[in-house]
This record gives sequence, structure tokens and C-alpha cells, in this order.
Amino acid sequence: MTDFDHFVGTRAITAGQTFDTGALEIYLNHHLEGFSGPMTIEIFKGGQSNPTYKLITPGRSYVMRAKPGPVAKLLPSAHAVEREFKVMRGLQDTAVQVPRMFCLCEDESVIGRAFYIMEFVEGRVLWDQSLPGMTKQQRSEIYDEMNRVISALHTVDVVKQGLSGYGKPGNYFERQISRWSKQYQASVTQPISEMDSLMQWLPANIPASARDAGLVSIVHGDFRLDNLLFHPTEPRVLAVLDWELSTLGHPLADFSYHCMAWHIPPGTFRGIGGLDLDSLGIPSETQYIAQYCKRTGLTTPEALKADWNFYLAYNLFRLAAILQGIAKRVEAGTASSAQAVTSAAGAPLLAKMAWDFALKAQA
Repeated sequence: MTDFDHFVGTRAITAGQTFDTGALEIYLNHHLEGFSGPMTIEIFKGGQSNPTYKLITPGRSYVMRAKPGPVAKLLPSAHAVEREFKVMRGLQDTAVQVPRMFCLCEDESVIGRAFYIMEFVEGRVLWDQSLPGMTKQQRSEIYDEMNRVISALHTVDVVKQGLSGYGKPGNYFERQISRWSKQYQASVTQPISEMDSLMQWLPANIPASARDAGLVSIVHGDFRLDNLLFHPTEPRVLAVLDWELSTLGHPLADFSYHCMAWHIPPGTFRGIGGLDLDSLGIPSETQYIAQYCKRTGLTTPEALKADWNFYLAYNLFRLAAILQGIAKRVEAGTASSAQAVTSAAGAPLLAKMAWDFALKAQA
């Protein structure tokens, strides 16, 4: 058994995750072309926000993403499966690989929560960012492909793809800092002093690069290795998953979130901080940034590095707020994964890391 077995594959649905499967099957018979039962349902082990189910029929398998409960019991704007559906449908046939979207149900009377059905794509989820068991060349190829995909995402023509209205224009960081401050305050279980400090410091220290209204793209919001589905044998992404936090926004916010892995040590948050990257064949953060800048043309490594401590402080603050939301769901009994308790406990650690970067930015 590995440290990541609790994320891999599917398992039986537990009592707290049940719903009317008969009602779902009736709905799919009417709304999903080609659907034919009988149907069995399992739940994917990975993920803590929106429960994800595998629907197995004699002819094919599907994936269902659902909210963890009815809207009335959830934090405002959280668990936006309808937005996931919209952005993945909009990204079909671009250089950003996504599953095919089949149907969206926002009528909670069907199974008690909103959900959508998408294509089941067979592939690999690589949970450990150090990529154990691979050669140096294989690791290098995986990281280069990951860099290619996020670069492609940030250069998608949102007008052409019908996604120009997917988010509000301008003031992205101000709005995000405000949003996650409110989310944190709505989900406090035990106060974290660094979060209080960050809620004051971040909006007062937004650099000019973060205010550039010309830098607008689709941002994934949680772009990391284990949200990518790779080909079973090739270093090729078949699908980018988990778009719940996506919107129109600042691409450098998204990219710097992705780069937090270079600062977070291995363990609960699956980082590569402190590892001997050269011996592993994994690019340094500096090399990875340079490749992104070359592919996108959005900025230069020198310009990005000048404000890097702000970007990292912002993203660690944001992630701490997300984990605090998980802690609140654990308390309320709506967390969808056995790992939720462990993840929720990480909010204070990430808040401290964020404040350390804020102090570096001031130095």
C-alpha cells in the first residue's frame, strides 16, 4: 500500500453519500442519449469538494459530478458544478483537453442536489508530484506536458470559445481576496491569526502586474498534477479535471498557484519543496517559469519574479481559506472524503507560510 492508495480508484458509496439511484436512472433514460441500464454506481476516492461518481452500465461508463448537498446547506458560490459544466463544454476541441459533457441537471428534486454527467476517460492520475518509479526523462516529459497545458489554457481565445462572459472583468485580485476572506470568515472553526493579518495585508499590497487589466484568461483555479488525467503509457494529458474554481481572471494568479508545489514539502499537500529536483529530472521553479513565459508571451521571468512573493502569499492564503471551508464541512458532516479531516487540519500551516511570503515581499 502507498501513501496515495486512499485517493486511487473507486469504492462503494457510504450511507452519507446515498441518493435515489432509481430517480437518477429514470432521468438519464430521458436526458442522456444512448443511455441504457442497469446501472451500478461507485464513488471516486479522490477529492473532497464535489463528490464524483462512476456510473457503470453494460455498454459504457460515465462520470457524475454532484454538489455535496442542496444549495441551502452550502457556502455561497461554492461547489459550482454548473460552472464546471459550462467551461468544459466551452473548451471542447481546444488545445486544453477536457472530457465530453453530456447533460447538466440543476433541478434538486431529482436526487436532492445539482449534478452533471460527462465522459469517463481511461487514464492515469499521478498523485505523487515526485513521480516515483519514473526515469529522469519521463519526469521531465510529464512536467513539460503539464507546462504546455497550463500555457495553452491561458492563451485560449475566450471570445471564440463562447466564454467571454464566464467571469467579471477587472479587479480580479481585489475580488478574489474579498471572496476568500468572506469564505474564510464564514467557515472559521478556530481563529487563525495569520489569516486575519493576510486579510489586511493582501488588498493593500497588490502589485502593478496583478492590476494589469490586459491580462485576462480562463483560470482553472486548482491546476495541479493530480487534477490532470494522463494517457495510460504516454506523457500526454487526456483530460483536465475539477474546474469548480474556474473563472475569467488573471493568468498569473493561476500559474503562481500551480507553482506553489515547488514550495510545499512532500506529504499532505503533495509538494516537491526541498527535493533534489535535478537528480529527479524535474525542472526547477525558475526553469518552469521561463518555459511558461516562452510559451505564453504573457510576461517575462524577470518581471514575474519581482512580484513572486505577493503571488505566493495570495495563493497560500486562498488555499488556506479553501481548507478552512473543508474543516467547516467536516464539522457539518457534508465533507465527501475520508481525507477531509487531514486536509482541513492544514489551514493554519498554509496561513503561516502565506504570511512568511508576505513578510518577504515587504523586506
